[in-house]
Amino acid sequence: MVRLLGPQDRLLTTVERRFPEVSVLVRGNDITISGPADQVDSARRLVEELLQMVRNGHDLTPTEVSSSARILENDRGSSPAELLSQAMVTARGKSVRPKTLGQKEYVDSIDENTIVFGIGPAGTGKTYLAMAKAVQALQRKEVERIILTRPAVEAGERLGYLPGTLTDKIDPYLRPLYDALNEMMDPEIVPKLLAAGTIEVAPLAYMRGRTLNSSFIVLDEAQNTTPEQMKMFLTRLGFGSKMVVTGDITQVDLPNGTSGLQVVSRILDRIDDIHFALLTSADVVRHTLVGQIVDAYTEYDQVQLARQQGHDFTSERDRRYTKGKR
Repeated sequence: MVRLLGPQDRLLTTVERRFPEVSVLVRGNDITISGPADQVDSARRLVEELLQMVRNGHDLTPTEVSSSARILENDRGSSPAELLSQAMVTARGKSVRPKTLGQKEYVDSIDENTIVFGIGPAGTGKTYLAMAKAVQALQRKEVERIILTRPAVEAGERLGYLPGTLTDKIDPYLRPLYDALNEMMDPEIVPKLLAAGTIEVAPLAYMRGRTLNSSFIVLDEAQNTTPEQMKMFLTRLGFGSKMVVTGDITQVDLPNGTSGLQVVSRILDRIDDIHFALLTSADVVRHTLVGQIVDAYTEYDQVQLARQQGHDFTSERDRRYTKGKR
């Protein structure tokens, strides 16, 4: 019951917010749900699914509660406990698994396709889940090595000439990939695998001229590639390899020019064995405010685009932005 309700009953609070007309009373190991019949039935089903997830070893968070509720709303016959129970990697007692339906579809697409593009806002688990699949493939001996790469592009700041060796200079750009590796694998093993070349973390510029066979390759922050770099990267694909390309097209840091990630969907969208997985704010698994921030920026960008095109503003938010601009 403690794991089901969460600290300070925060999971119970999430359920009550989801069904505002329902009253949930907990005494000991008994849960009483009262209210309109249809709402009670939906809340009961949700609680049953959450209980099964706890029994399956899930450490529930409000994200799983909200995701499970959305899954049941969209399909009464589905079971969130089954859909979200797929653990890809378990390290130091912590399991990595999809937490939303969008993430589940993203993970499944990686199994079913050779090249997958994971496109979505910050916090949707694009890179984290891709790296979990890479570690899983290596542990199952489906591939011989993991290659993780990123374009070395500054996020709006000029860092100047960084001190140290070449490795020291590029390390800050690749640090998020090292952090994720250390979470999914024993930190004592990671340096050995890096030294042996079983895991390689390198900037995108190092990919030119290579053919990557029997590898699981992840390109992170792909919105900061040029169309030429994207073509160069995709044509590195060798036999027995998989590629996952992740990025957020709303956070492009290129000083000028077009993002390769924005262009590639129009070029490759009809090719078999290539899949584009689109994640949304509903798949954000960071602080709940992150999803709201993403939605607010998306709406603001739409307003700005409409203003540039000379459209009328009809929504309350549109009028507020227009008034503030004046």
